[in-house]
Parts: sequence; C-alpha cells; structure tokens
Amino acid sequence: MPLEVAAAVILRPDGAFLLAQRPAGKVYAGWWEFPGGKIHGGESAEAALARELHEELGIDVRRAYPWITRLYAYEHATVRLNFFRVMDWTGDPHPRENQAIVWQRIDAPMAEPMLPANAPVLASLALPHEYAITDAESLGADFLFSRLAFRLGEGLRLIQVRDKKLPDRIGFAKKMVDLAHRHGAKVLVNGGPAIADGIHFTAQQLMQLDERPKGVLAAASCHTREELERAMKLEMDFAVLGPVQATVSHDAGRLLGWEGFAKLTCGASIPVYAIGGVTRADLERAWSCGAHGLAMISGSWITPPPDRAAARARGRA
Repeated sequence: MPLEVAAAVILRPDGAFLLAQRPAGKVYAGWWEFPGGKIHGGESAEAALARELHEELGIDVRRAYPWITRLYAYEHATVRLNFFRVMDWTGDPHPRENQAIVWQRIDAPMAEPMLPANAPVLASLALPHEYAITDAESLGADFLFSRLAFRLGEGLRLIQVRDKKLPDRIGFAKKMVDLAHRHGAKVLVNGGPAIADGIHFTAQQLMQLDERPKGVLAAASCHTREELERAMKLEMDFAVLGPVQATVSHDAGRLLGWEGFAKLTCGASIPVYAIGGVTRADLERAWSCGAHGLAMISGSWITPPPDRAAARARGRA
C-alpha cells in the first residue's frame, strides 16, 4: 500500500511558494521538497496538512484547497502525495525541525536537488488559473482581437483557439499566436495542427490517442471520469472538465454541478480546469472543488472585471 502524504504548496500573493530541505538523518537528506508529512491512520488529508505545517513551520492554515495527487515509487517506499494549495495562513513560516526553507519562484533558478516526484508538480504549478477559449464565430474576430489585447495586458497567459469554421482558421490562429507571444502567453489549437505552443484534444480525439505529442503542451476536454482517467494515463499537461453549470449549448440534464465536478476530479494526477457557465467570480468555488482554475469562453471576453479572488489568482499565476 502506498504511504499517504499531505503536501503543501504554500503560495504568497507575489507568486512565490515555499520549499523545505530535508534535514540530516532523514532519507534523501539535503533534497528539497514541498512541506508536509505522513497522514496518520484515521486522519483526513486536510487535518494532516494542518498538523504538519504547524509542527514543521509554526503556521496555522486558514485556506487550503485540494489540488493534484501524485503517486511515486522511491527505492524505500511508494508514496501518494496529496497536494493542497495553501492560500492563507497565520504566523510567519520558520523552520522548527532543523530544516532549511526558501521562498521559490517558478521563473527563477530552482533549489537543487529537488525530489524527483516534484518535477511534474512544478510544471503544473506554472499553469495560470485562467484558460481563455476563443469564439470568433460568435463574437467576431475583430472584437476578439481587441479583447485579447486588453486581457493580455491584464495578465492572461493561456489561450485555446477553438474556432474550426472560420474561412482562414490557420491565419486566424497564427495572428492569435503572434499577439499572445508578444505578452509571454501560450496558445493551444483545438484539434491541431501544432502551429502554436500545443494542441487541445477533443474528448473523442483523446479516447483514440495512443500517446500524447512530445515537446508541446497537450490538453484535453473531458466530460466523464473515464475520459479524465485517459487524460491522466497519457500524462496530459492538463484537462478541462464540464459542463459544470448551464450554458446556451448545454441543458441542465447534462450538467455536472460543483458537487459532481468535485467527485470526478478527486484524486486527479493532472490539473483540471472547470468549464461550463463559469465566470471569474467562480474561481474560489472552483478551487474548493479541486479545480486548478477556470476555462471560459464568454467568461474570458465579456464578463465584468474579476473579483478579489481572481485578482489574487493573477498575482500567483
């Protein structure tokens, strides 16, 4: 049986996260990891997280959200790492068990050596909390480019070109990529081709894939646990799951709801974005249900400015 561990990604508003160095006398002494520890028998992962962070760092958790779960086989043990993103706490983190700690940024040289189980976690952590999806067919290309320029200035950093019926779809996508890259944003094209930073696969394409493309971002749309399991098996960079709430194209009978979303996402090994009738005001609710963030069409282009939760998210993206 795997050793169950609660692990914390403690996030400051400036986007930095806390790493701890394993002290002398422990397995992998000197290696860096996310703070946390073993889950005791009969203890919930959330309770173990709060206990470990108090014991190790002298802080008390106020807001923590379930994130991803990674299984890794070390020589001495197989561990299941239940990651939480800790957004708010009381007290100043300080080492209480002779370990070194450091605030790390994803865009800075990484503390080394890092425990090998953490490599995919760092890649997932680099993903922003908003995944904007184009709809030039309904909104108009000119309007969309105008809004894209504005949103990129606000900090939007991940976009999917979904439109498939435009007369010059490839030209439209290339123009999107050019504008996005000037702001450091990445673009995935729905169904391919890989003319940008990656491919977003439909659920049907996902179930027919034998392996994910290498060297680019790979994401997929999912509606069921079976599809999400397939995305995890193929080690997609992330998945989009829904619809969560009512939209023009999805009636109430097909909705997951937040409870259904949380149930399907529980234990996912890759980041999952919530989609379907969501706006930036739903971000904190999505986090509480295990979502990495929100994937939106109209919500990214025509909703009012984000609330305070979304503003905090942009600071951490």
